[in-house]
Amino acid sequence: MRILFHLPLSPFARKVRLALAEKRLPFDLRIERVWERREEFMTVNPAGTVPVLQEANGLWIADSYAICEYLDEAYPDNPLLGRTLAERAEVRRLVAWFDQKFYAEVTRNLVFEKQMKRVLGRGNPDAAAMRAGYANLKPHLEYIGWLAESRAWLAGPQLGLADLAAAAQLSALDYIGDVDWSISDAAKDWYARVKSRPSFRPLLGDRVTGVTPPAHYDDLDF
Repeated sequence: MRILFHLPLSPFARKVRLALAEKRLPFDLRIERVWERREEFMTVNPAGTVPVLQEANGLWIADSYAICEYLDEAYPDNPLLGRTLAERAEVRRLVAWFDQKFYAEVTRNLVFEKQMKRVLGRGNPDAAAMRAGYANLKPHLEYIGWLAESRAWLAGPQLGLADLAAAAQLSALDYIGDVDWSISDAAKDWYARVKSRPSFRPLLGDRVTGVTPPAHYDDLDF
């Protein structure tokens, strides 16, 4: 059985979980407390980050984008990176947008400051970083809404990795109640479509000790 080493609120681990589920590939989840810097884990991923995928044949793959590229190449059914060169380029552009820009400007300033910083023993949340995260969320939601109104899915005609990357970031934020969905009805409607997919159900069932998500978090009607 393949194993995905993860943390429940890691948006990058969530993206890989969604990709595996969309590919209908069975896997087991194993929480990796990266702050413990377990020797075996550091050997396979010196970066000390999740997610890391261990295939049934013993292959180890680190980094969420490397894992998703591998999955699309190794298991081409239900492609997530697009079917044409233009689609694949746009998917890659948007995945980079959400993995890098959205994470740096929004998720890191909120999920990391409010949740992970305490676990890692790095002191109290930075109020200025949190204010920046809330302020930055508005233009990002508006951009998602514009994409959702312009296309069937964020990167084109089919659901793909761009949708999973965006939804993974937003789902981590939504778990801690930090998404103001009134900013963009189009973004909210798109997210409702994504989280209604069977691949999303395990994420909606996750619970983190000491943190209760808002009532709408696992409500498929919103």
